[in-house]
Amino acid sequence: MAGLCETRARVYAGQMTTRIWTAALAVIGDEILSGRTQDKNVAQIAAWLNVQGIRLAEVRIVPDRTDAIVEAVNILRARNDYLFTTGGIGPTHDDITVDAIAEALGVGVVFHPKAVAVLEGYYTTRGGLTDARKRMARVPDGADLIENRMSGAPGIRIGNIFIMAGVPHITAGMLDALTGTLEGGLPVLSRTIGGWIPESEVAELLGAVERAHEGVAIGSYPFFRDGRVGANFVVRATDTALLDACMTDLTEQLEADGRTVFADGI
Repeated sequence: MAGLCETRARVYAGQMTTRIWTAALAVIGDEILSGRTQDKNVAQIAAWLNVQGIRLAEVRIVPDRTDAIVEAVNILRARNDYLFTTGGIGPTHDDITVDAIAEALGVGVVFHPKAVAVLEGYYTTRGGLTDARKRMARVPDGADLIENRMSGAPGIRIGNIFIMAGVPHITAGMLDALTGTLEGGLPVLSRTIGGWIPESEVAELLGAVERAHEGVAIGSYPFFRDGRVGANFVVRATDTALLDACMTDLTEQLEADGRTVFADGI
């Protein structure tokens, strides 16, 4: 929607235009697809991106297969400003993300000297830098590093691709290291109201309110609890004044329609 997509205003040829910054996330790992591991990175990466003024536009879960990773990387990096990957950069034989991304980019795999030095320092008192541990210093040729204060092994940045750990608290540390370094726009603001309201009964009302407030998007999220049907309505915009005006209008129209509205949702 036009309002939700507005992230940055630019002056070009004397005219004010808008710029949409988007990112994709490829969650890599058979353990996610099998259900053995529940992914927790989508929510934290989406929230972090929003603060940077970047929208998480799509998420794909990819198996530990080189062909699948290559395909996903080339599709997602081409149609988004940024691509993040999580998983598959550890020390074992099935950690193939680096090799697959290098193949997708048409480059070789090399040991990054700074990564080797970081790992040597980290493992000095932890049994030394074995060949398996040294695998975590391998990067696609031409890549830079993303600092990892949690476990030594760095993340990797090459072009618009950010290759990160699958362990959520390590991912969080890598995101912290990237904070403020990516070009983006305005973060999306949101407010929520809700009620014991079947969304189908107010669908036209929701659409009309959204159309009346350019620059705003309204999302409807139904639920069934305690034998009753309800919905929460989330209003999003990049401008506080637009957000407040739409929230006021939506609340008033729902109440005029005989609905009881709960601030902050149900």
